[in-house]
Amino acid sequence: MEITRHQLSLHELAEVLESALPKNYVTSSTTVVDCPNLPQSPFSLACEGLSGCQVIADIGVQPSLFPQPRLDEQYSLIVCVRLMGLDPEQGAVVGAGAGPIHVHGTNSEIAPNLSWQGGFGNVDNLTRAARLVTTLAGSRTRICCPYSDSTECLLMMSLYGSMGLPGPVLKVTARGQRGESNSFTEFMRSALQDIYAQTQFHVMPSLPHSDELPFKSQAALDGSLSYYDISAPMVCLLVFHSADPNQLGVRMEHTQFQQG
Repeated sequence: MEITRHQLSLHELAEVLESALPKNYVTSSTTVVDCPNLPQSPFSLACEGLSGCQVIADIGVQPSLFPQPRLDEQYSLIVCVRLMGLDPEQGAVVGAGAGPIHVHGTNSEIAPNLSWQGGFGNVDNLTRAARLVTTLAGSRTRICCPYSDSTECLLMMSLYGSMGLPGPVLKVTARGQRGESNSFTEFMRSALQDIYAQTQFHVMPSLPHSDELPFKSQAALDGSLSYYDISAPMVCLLVFHSADPNQLGVRMEHTQFQQG
């Protein structure tokens, strides 16, 4: 399923995050900068930048892992980038997902990191696979992150694709947690959701049959309403009052949407 959404400017996103981050961090900043040279340390990506025909893909679902891992759900990163509509002449993908246990022989988590030039058959694959390794004595477990040497994945995958070109990016810094959120990325996601999430409106269904009336309480009436999440853009028509000085019992505010 393909979905196209309005793409916000980096400067607008920077303003939202710049306002939100101080709620959870002692010091923070959000700026729009030129993308650093990503193949260099510490990034070590397979592409120079993240710009050009950007597209994201979500592959597999949570039920692929819970309650029973579906090990037959195997995916090819190359097939995925084809389905994402990325240019076969030049492009790159980065992301996160489950490693190919059918290739590695053990469970792992991979960070897809590959680019291509002149066709999908000419791939620079710098994908690494994080896995747990137990010492021979079996007394200690450590993490190792070798190159995957595979373009396969398993269960689920989240991918960001582009032409891999230099361009503007967001630079976000934060230090000294003082809020309740322990996840830097989840805090940023929630901050954006607070501003750009869908709006919930109610639509009144058919009135109950006469033998079910009158409503037994205001709560019963409120409970009969159907609520729906409506995506922007939309146009709302409304009337509201600053006060009801004569205590007439007017509706202080009434809003109805007409979807744009």
